[in-house]
Amino acid sequence: MSSEQLRQSARSSLKEEPLGDVEVNYAGTPLVPGQDVDYKTRFPNIDESKLMRRIDMRVVPVLCVLYVLAFLDRVNVSNAAIFGLKQDLNLEGNEFNTALVIFFVPYIVFEIPSNVLLKRFKPHVWLSFCMFLFGLVTVLQGLVQNYSGLLATRFFLGLVEAGVFPACFYLISMWYKRSETQKRYSFFNSSTTLAGAFGGLLASGIGKMDGVRGFSGWRWIFIIEGAVTCVVSALFYFVISDFPEDAKWLTPEEKEFVKARLYEDVGYSRRHEPLTLRNAWDILKDYKILIGGVMYFGLIVPAYGYAYFAPTIIQSLGHGNIQTQLLSVPPWACSFAFSMLVATASDSLRHRFLFVLFPTAVTLAGFLILLVEHHNTHVQYAALFLAVMGTYSAIPVIVCWFNTNLGGHHRRAVATAWQVGFGNIGGIIAVFAFLAKDAPRYIPGYSICIAFIGVSVAADLTYFYIVRSENKRRDAMQAKGDSGLSADEKKLMGDLNPDYRYFL
Repeated sequence: MSSEQLRQSARSSLKEEPLGDVEVNYAGTPLVPGQDVDYKTRFPNIDESKLMRRIDMRVVPVLCVLYVLAFLDRVNVSNAAIFGLKQDLNLEGNEFNTALVIFFVPYIVFEIPSNVLLKRFKPHVWLSFCMFLFGLVTVLQGLVQNYSGLLATRFFLGLVEAGVFPACFYLISMWYKRSETQKRYSFFNSSTTLAGAFGGLLASGIGKMDGVRGFSGWRWIFIIEGAVTCVVSALFYFVISDFPEDAKWLTPEEKEFVKARLYEDVGYSRRHEPLTLRNAWDILKDYKILIGGVMYFGLIVPAYGYAYFAPTIIQSLGHGNIQTQLLSVPPWACSFAFSMLVATASDSLRHRFLFVLFPTAVTLAGFLILLVEHHNTHVQYAALFLAVMGTYSAIPVIVCWFNTNLGGHHRRAVATAWQVGFGNIGGIIAVFAFLAKDAPRYIPGYSICIAFIGVSVAADLTYFYIVRSENKRRDAMQAKGDSGLSADEKKLMGDLNPDYRYFL
């Protein structure tokens, strides 16, 4: 976009958008460090570290619990398969894989509409409503009697879960500065690893209920886990936090403080400006945003490949049903610890790129071992640790790097939904990569995972080159003098602001 186009866009927004509270107070302040009004000076009565601890306790943990239950309800079908789901429903050939795929069809399609709805309904309403629905669908999944019923429940599960993951990432991004987000993102995303660990433990216990009230053990897995989700959703209606400007647990001064610190980081939020289809299309025309989807897409293939088929792979190493569920726990637990180490280092060094490449290399090593080693079961089991640790540590860094390089509600809402929606096409590939006819070696599945890891690395390199080049271009523009934009106009442009610098 040329300087003239940037100028016209910003000036148009200034005419259309009435500025509110903090944004009025800060209008006219440049982004150049050292010249702006220090928000800490404006709010001397607020202890920033104490307030951020309160925000950490109110915003992130509840979203983590929500996502643990969402991911658990999504992938517990793999645990149910170990306890006889395929046999009871007379699934043949690739019908089980098709049932997994049907989840992703509405999940992919409704990502962006779901984030738009999040802007219309407050987060505590939208997220708790989605949570209740996917819990209810999970209970119904435990009552299906045939293949058609399984397909129907998987479809509606994907539909109601579509609004959860991108909405949570979007909500978190509107509370924290870019330099603070990685640990929070990784902690949230690592909920999937906790869900994987708890899923194995719960399944090993619930599976023993086989025959209780005439229900098979796999049915109880769905019924109990879904019912718990429904109950928790009612509580979360009162617990999930809204955006900073709407949070009832903050004082008016604290709301202004939170908005002011974010304003200095990325400019005006522009939350109250209507998001139209034309706005969304203009955002998606930015090639950086398209590449962000490919970065995520490449790692979703090994991520879902592991999440859905790890119990089957572990069982193929010669273990029984209960032992398989228990052995699925340690890799997930190690993945959580490794992810938090990566996130802490990334935030400390204020760098993302190398902290994407390193865990991705760990993932690649794990899948290469699984591809070539078929005799030593101990080595194969150890390779599963590498596969899950690397995948589930790199993904939150990719999402955080991409998401927090965007400024304003609109660009983050649309771009995050695009990244997650497009990326989850990888889930369709993953579930057809591991077919029953390829057991126990699964050479095609491991090969496909390795190929898509390569796709993700290529996209990472491309994105890094683009944002680094853009930073250098803006440095050169700034060195030449005035861009022709006022401070107010710049603040409205988010990451398109010529004074804005992307994280590398």
